[in-house]
Amino acid sequence: MRNDTFAKELISFIDSSPSPFHVVHNLKKTLRDHGFIGLDPKSHWELQKKGRYFTVMNDSALIAFEIGEGNIEEEGFKMIAAHTDSPAFKIKPFPEMRIKNYIKLNTESYGGAILHTWLDRPLSIAGRVVLKSQNPLNPTKRLIDFKEPIVIIPSLSIHMNRTVNEGVKFNKQKDTLPLLGVVNDEFGEKNRILRLIAQNLDVKIEEILDFDLILYPVEKGLITGMNKEFISSPKLDDLAMVHAGLKAIISARQTSGINVLVCYDNEEIGSATKQGADSPMLPYVLERILLSLGKGREDYFRALSNSFMISADMAHALHPNYEEKQDPTHHPLINGGPVIKINADQKYATDADTSAVYQEICQKAGVPVQKFVNRSDELGGSTIGPISATQLGIRCIDVGNPMLSMHSVRELGGVLDHEYIIKSFETFYGL
Repeated sequence: MRNDTFAKELISFIDSSPSPFHVVHNLKKTLRDHGFIGLDPKSHWELQKKGRYFTVMNDSALIAFEIGEGNIEEEGFKMIAAHTDSPAFKIKPFPEMRIKNYIKLNTESYGGAILHTWLDRPLSIAGRVVLKSQNPLNPTKRLIDFKEPIVIIPSLSIHMNRTVNEGVKFNKQKDTLPLLGVVNDEFGEKNRILRLIAQNLDVKIEEILDFDLILYPVEKGLITGMNKEFISSPKLDDLAMVHAGLKAIISARQTSGINVLVCYDNEEIGSATKQGADSPMLPYVLERILLSLGKGREDYFRALSNSFMISADMAHALHPNYEEKQDPTHHPLINGGPVIKINADQKYATDADTSAVYQEICQKAGVPVQKFVNRSDELGGSTIGPISATQLGIRCIDVGNPMLSMHSVRELGGVLDHEYIIKSFETFYGL
């Protein structure tokens, strides 16, 4: 009998996290429940040894840390980094478009989604709404989740596109716009989205200044497979690694260094935002930690030299229908353990030194470990690993659990793998 406790917890976490803003909201709640104290980046920090803290950027990125009792300049930071965002469709301002009596929404794609997987699925809307306040520089922000399936992207009938099964090239401005509903009056009521938002949040339309809203599938994640070995769910990339890092930092035993969990936003669009990996967010927080502990700038650089980061993003498993797409000698399998990701052009931050470290961690944790390298004639993606390593000049490795259907609206991972990687993260934090 497989232990699916962690997998069920992951599915619950994903189901309650339809947008990066909801991800961070849920992280904050869980961290507070386990003794972590929230820090305002605009306030003076007074940190204590053995303290547990977190801070948030733009409501969609979070850094949590636990301070050990040792000298940080000698012990360094042990960091796990993941990201809160996933490919999606973002609703544009003034999005309503009327075609005859149909009302559809104008959207733009976010990240590299497999577009056809979004068609003909019940979708809802979630994100952040910005409201008027007494201070124009600090408007009020509220989370919103309609939860109910209120939009759908209908596909074109095969009778009107006889070659559909030979492959379709989608026009994102035309083919992927979601249908909101049908109106029966001649002119139709305007500002339907704003009215729906106002009704959901119990505010006046005039209070709504702007919004960050995305579409998401309402179908829940589940455990499947002949032996209940698979996790089928949206957003495994990369909420599986966010959840694993969260489980590890709240359960790992106290050490002499500083354990850090970094949950960036915007990895799917290159990380070049104030809350992304290609920003000073993490360096600023790490330095502020040392300054609050009475350390100097040289101590900060010494601490970085003694630090190690695990960049945690999902990895590609061998696809049974496309075996030729994998490298001839590297075939990561679902439920075969965490995957070390390697690239000669440093699209991943892994080198022999950091790979050896993580292999030792997995051995100590009692979990198997695998390796992934792209075919030499295929371009792969990249991660936050090389960006973070460049920002900080620290040792870093890229790892992740093997999965299929990456960037589909619904992805497939392994029940055992999620338990494996949590154990490896707990072991890392406990070193």
